[in-house]
Amino acid sequence: MCDDVDQELLDLPPSAKLVFVVLEEEGPLTQKQIIKNTLLSPRTARYALTLLEEIGRVSADIHFADARQSIYETTR
Repeated sequence: MCDDVDQELLDLPPSAKLVFVVLEEEGPLTQKQIIKNTLLSPRTARYALTLLEEIGRVSADIHFADARQSIYETTR
């Protein structure tokens, strides 16, 4: 199972891998912080986060400092 999940991550586009690595290194971040840290466009960052959520590698929670935003973190 672990190998399947790793393979799913490897099969993602480079932008999703970049977002995953940034979240692993820097911890929970908002979408704005992810965009700033990766230099990806907002649309590309949103797509990368969606792909990572679909395979269960990233989760989104409410950002209590600003409920309009979500905070993203890796799950495994």
